[in-house]
Amino acid sequence: MRAGVFAIGEFRTLWTAELFSIAGDQLARVALSVLVFDRTHSPAWTALTYALTMLPNLVSGVLLSGLADRFPRRTVMVTSDLVRAALVGLMAIPGTPLVVLAALLVLVQLAEPPFAAAQGALLPEVLGERYEDGQSVHLVTHQAGLLAGFAGGGVVVALLGTSGALAVDAATFALSALVLRVGLRERPASQPSRNPPAPQVTTRTRWREWAAQIRDGAGLVWRDRKLRILMLLGWLALFSVVPEGLAAPFANEVGAGAAAVGLLLAADPAGMIVGAFLLRFLKDRSRWLGVLAVGTSLPLLGYLTSPNLAVALALLALSGCASAYQITAGATFVRLVPPERRGQALGFARSGLIAAQGIGVALGGVVASWTGSAAVTIAVAGAFGTVLALAAAAAWSGV
Repeated sequence: MRAGVFAIGEFRTLWTAELFSIAGDQLARVALSVLVFDRTHSPAWTALTYALTMLPNLVSGVLLSGLADRFPRRTVMVTSDLVRAALVGLMAIPGTPLVVLAALLVLVQLAEPPFAAAQGALLPEVLGERYEDGQSVHLVTHQAGLLAGFAGGGVVVALLGTSGALAVDAATFALSALVLRVGLRERPASQPSRNPPAPQVTTRTRWREWAAQIRDGAGLVWRDRKLRILMLLGWLALFSVVPEGLAAPFANEVGAGAAAVGLLLAADPAGMIVGAFLLRFLKDRSRWLGVLAVGTSLPLLGYLTSPNLAVALALLALSGCASAYQITAGATFVRLVPPERRGQALGFARSGLIAAQGIGVALGGVVASWTGSAAVTIAVAGAFGTVLALAAAAAWSGV
């Protein structure tokens, strides 16, 4: 039973810490989306700001995720949270210019991939044979945090203002660090450095060592056909994430207010929670990965009808429901990766996923500015996503 994983104290610690940080993060995303659109009235700038919560992972995920294997994973997570608490605290200072906010936001996101890689690599050690149940709870919690943060974000921003909302986000990171430091036992690093640092080791030598680890992590994924297809199935989120970046412009398009932005952002994670519940009733879940990947993009074609707010919310919820396939895809990926390489492999795959989402959001904003319609842009993303998902589904059925 999934509830059984809560009998494991360290899992409860990881679960609690993530709930704190995710809810605060999404509240901050609502605040930034509203702030930027109110100041610029530009879908492109609004989407680009949202993309800045993802794109830095393209660099940080590849270069820094290996820290999850080189250093104790608890230390990596606590340090990442404290760094993010400090940076978001600076963002909360009233009157901070948009350019400075954007720069701080990039730095905040650079600290995220090491945390996620360490957390993802630690879960199998904590849960053992209960890993897939724990992964399911973990992902449902992630979506519940998104739901709570997004749905309540508009209300909190209205009550506290954007600076107040960002201050709450900083506090959630600090709480997460405290919970992890107290609730996780200390473990040694999983993978020591290939060449332990010595006084004579040069910076160039260390960078060569990093490059070798990066190359090995990428090679591990790309040489294995199953891992490669699973990763690409995850990266299809590039298309289904486009409505998130265009939530504020679409709300304005249908004549809704700031509260609707939070609802639009919450619809997908709400659907994901339902999908995760339904997924447990499927037998041989891996066989459904391709079908559900297609189902994630297909509902977005409904935006061609210029839907009102209620219909748009329903379409997003359907897309989110199908996206629950990521639970099985992620668990399968982890089982196929050697334990000593999980940090690097998960970091590489996850950084690509988040970077793909950031690229999708940014391109969506550009296309929306060109077409003059957020709805049309979302439908175009759904069309491309459906076609590529069909190709990925065919590839997966052949392995």
